Parts: sequence; structure tokens; C-alpha cells
Amino acid sequence: MEEQIRNYILDMGVDGVGFACAQDYHSPKSYKITKLLPEAKSIIVLAFKPLSSCESPSMSAAQNGYLDLGSFARSASYRISRFLERNYKAKIATIPIAYPFEIHNDRKALADFSQRHAAVAAGLGSFGRHNLVIHPQFGTRVIFTSIITNLTLQPSPKCEDFCTQCNLCVENCPAHALDEAGKTDIRKCLGHSQPYGLMADITFQLQQLGRSPEEQKQMLMDEQYARLRQAAHLGNQYMCFNCLKSCPIGLA
Repeated sequence: MEEQIRNYILDMGVDGVGFACAQDYHSPKSYKITKLLPEAKSIIVLAFKPLSSCESPSMSAAQNGYLDLGSFARSASYRISRFLERNYKAKIATIPIAYPFEIHNDRKALADFSQRHAAVAAGLGSFGRHNLVIHPQFGTRVIFTSIITNLTLQPSPKCEDFCTQCNLCVENCPAHALDEAGKTDIRKCLGHSQPYGLMADITFQLQQLGRSPEEQKQMLMDEQYARLRQAAHLGNQYMCFNCLKSCPIGLA
């Protein structure tokens, strides 16, 4: 069964796939996997190599590359899930790259599920100094999505540690979000990488309070507001990829 599933996935154009036992998935801050699928027994993790445009100096070109990848990943995940349900009578829960996820005051900026921990459990890489997953072929230039299922699948072998501890990711982080080993300062990271994210939107709204109608009009006509609106429409709109681009692993 595993070989049939693997071949179906790779024939679709997905760059890599790994299987993990649900009990081997350990993410200290995410929900328990049974919250997403009570009957969970296995995780199928899909690996996607981003287009070269994702490292373009043009932010619009880079973001379009990731949006294209996201669309393909969602489509692939849906088709694979249909294949599993149709051929193996499986129950599934698809976990996309990012949104949507539950948002609570005590869980700010925390996803329901960790694609990183799932990828490591499925033998698709190891954690690097930047706290991202380093894939044996693609290095850090890889995006993961997952399908949780009640099927019992033979887990893939675990990967070795690929990080060379060169510290280039730390040195090239403009927000200094990686200064402490083993931890990413989310506030610093998101504050820099998502300059038109939720906090920027809240700041803009607060700045409007007490302004005259004419001043409010000028604020709404400014490029800052247009960028906030565009980011709200697109979802995660990152403006910094230094930790990915600076990693030398997988470039050869």
C-alpha cells in the first residue's frame, strides 16, 4: 500500500513524500494530533521545492512563486486525499501550508499543527540552526504539507543531521530573531518579515483614531493602506526570506 501511495503522489509532481506514525509526531506547542483527527494513526508529509523565482529580489515575484506553490500544494493534497478515501476507505484531515488555523489569545502566532515536526518524523529532513527543516536534497528550500489519516503506514527512516552550524542564517537575520539557539523570536521575525501583517493593520487603525476626516482620507489613499489591504486578501505575505536564502545546504 505504501508503494502505491508513494508512486501516486510522486507521479503527480510532488517532489518528495514521507510517512510517519502519529505517535512519533511531537510538537511541544501545537495541538495533539487527535484533535485534528481522533482516529489518527499515520501522517503523510508532502515536500515541495519552491520555484527559483521565490528568491527573486522582487518581492512581488517571490510572493507569486510561493502563492503558485500554495495553490499546487492544496490541489495535490486534495487529489491525494480523494485517492486515499476512494481506494482505501481512509479517513483523512488535510493540513495546508498556513491558513486557516485557530486563533486564541493564549496561542498567538501558533499553528494548530507543526509541518516542521511532521517532516522530521517522516524522514524528510532534520532541524537546522534556523529552526527550519533541512531536506537531504533541497536543503532549506522546501515547503511541507501533511495529510493525517487513520491508515496504518510503515514509517519512513529518519534523516541524519544536515546542519553544518555555519551560522549564516543567524548572521543574515535582520531582525535578530535567531540569536538564541533553539528558539525563533516570533515577534521579531513576524515584525520584520510581515510588515503589513496583523500588528501593522492594528497600528494603522489606531493611528486613524482622533484624526480629522481629511487626514483619515489621506491615510486611506496612502500606499501603506493599499499594502495592508493586499496582505489581508492574500494571507501570509512574507517580505523576508533571508534564513532560507542564506542556507548553503542543497545549493550544489
